[in-house]
Amino acid sequence: MDYRNLGATGLKVSELCLGAMMFGSRTDESDSRKILQVFTDAGGTFIDTANVYGDGASEEVLGRWLKTQRRADYVIATKVWGPAGPRPTDRGLSRKHILDAVDASLRRLGTDYIDLYQLHLWDDSTPLTESLSTLDGLVRSGKVRYIGVSNFRGWQLQKAVDLCTQHGWEPLASLQPLYTLLDRSPEWELLPVCRNEGLGVITWSPLRSGWLSGAFQRGMTAPPADSKVSTPGTHSWDRYGNEHTWHVIDELTAVAAEAGRTLPQVAVRWLMQRPGVTAPIIGPRTSAYLDDLVGAAEFSLTTEQMERLDVASLPESVPYPYFFD
Repeated sequence: MDYRNLGATGLKVSELCLGAMMFGSRTDESDSRKILQVFTDAGGTFIDTANVYGDGASEEVLGRWLKTQRRADYVIATKVWGPAGPRPTDRGLSRKHILDAVDASLRRLGTDYIDLYQLHLWDDSTPLTESLSTLDGLVRSGKVRYIGVSNFRGWQLQKAVDLCTQHGWEPLASLQPLYTLLDRSPEWELLPVCRNEGLGVITWSPLRSGWLSGAFQRGMTAPPADSKVSTPGTHSWDRYGNEHTWHVIDELTAVAAEAGRTLPQVAVRWLMQRPGVTAPIIGPRTSAYLDDLVGAAEFSLTTEQMERLDVASLPESVPYPYFFD
């Protein structure tokens, strides 16, 4: 596995990031450790979690494993925003909640510092200056090494970057957006901001909750009963069960057959070769599935194959004012 700088920083991370969202919930501790073993055996060093995953269980499982390792070998990322308790102060990006949450995450992870601490969502109820100045203080204290954001809109991301510059605070190192062959809207504003401002890009859900896993094929009229798509949400059947998705899957299937690779490997590899992307986050439920996904680091798509996937996955319509490009 190769290693890349996280944006304009000197921090080296593996070109695949392991998502630990399932740890302690859908994936028990024993299987979580197997997944970690497969990932690290393949050269992976970058692991992402959040304080809300499994109500903190993900961080706890990761922390117990981390105690058996050399801490300096790994880049551990976690996030703050979501509810971690019943009180109103248990969520959001206020100074109080961030300071409470970072200490709780450090305890669960069993470590003295977090490599990358990320604001999980935008918080309309808290001034951004309050959140960013608090993160700056955490870096100065040594509890956090780098900071980032996730799920911000273009103007929110640019505002955060500008405020850090204006006040001399620790600059953002990265953005964690949804970006897949089926979700290319980050190319309108988010990715240009990242390129212009030197932010790394860590993409989540590269298979879009299974849509690009090979389990969905043209002609289906409903999702598999045990899939995420069978439950309401942003990955729902109503959102993606359309001709555009089938066209993308058709081309993905053709390229995978031509390359002698699986659909998940090609979907992840496409992201790895997109401009500005640092590392896709892969979050398998089992070590066997991870065995397949880490294969994305073992080959490259040709320029022609990339272009075919680019064209097939272009959105059918582009909103104003982006159609002027």
